[in-house]
Amino acid sequence: MVIAVTGWGALRASVGAAQEFHPPRVSGSAEGTRFGLYGFGVRGGLDVASPSQGVFGLTLDAGNIASSRLRLRISGEIGVFNGLNSYVGSLEGVYRFTSETEKVTPYMGAGLSLAGHDRCGADAACPAVWANMLVGFELHYRSTFNWLLEYHAMDAFNHNRFYVGLVTRRGN
Repeated sequence: MVIAVTGWGALRASVGAAQEFHPPRVSGSAEGTRFGLYGFGVRGGLDVASPSQGVFGLTLDAGNIASSRLRLRISGEIGVFNGLNSYVGSLEGVYRFTSETEKVTPYMGAGLSLAGHDRCGADAACPAVWANMLVGFELHYRSTFNWLLEYHAMDAFNHNRFYVGLVTRRGN
C-alpha cells in the first residue's frame, strides 16, 4: 500500500511539473528606441506670466528614443484663475543625466506645445504652437515614485511655469 501511494504521489508530481510554464528569456538590452508607458505623473504649479495662473497637469513617459536616458514625454495642462483658462498639450524630448536608480535625477529637454484658451474660437491667433524648454530633477521617494521639481519656459519665454509633482517609474 505504501509503495502504491508513493508511486501515485511521484506520478502526480511529475505531471504537475510538466505543466509549469517557464517563459523564454528576453535577450537584448534596455537601450535603443522603445515605446510604451514607462511612467506617468501629476504636477501643479504657477505660471508667472502676467496675469499669473495656477497650472495643473498630467505627464506620460512614452518611451526611449535611441537611449534609456532620452525620453519622449507627452503632457497636458490646464491653467486656471486670473483671466481666461488656458489649455496646453505638449510633446517633448527629455534627456536624463543620470539613471533612474540614483537618488537625484536631473534632466533637461525641449519640445512643442499646442496652446489654447477659453473663447479660442473668437481669437485668430488661437490655437498657437509654442516652443518649450525645460529643466528639472526628480528626487527618489520610493522604488516606483519620485518627487518632481521643474521649470518650464514656454512660448519663447513668454510663459514661465514652475511645478512640483509626483511621478511613477517602473521600479528601481
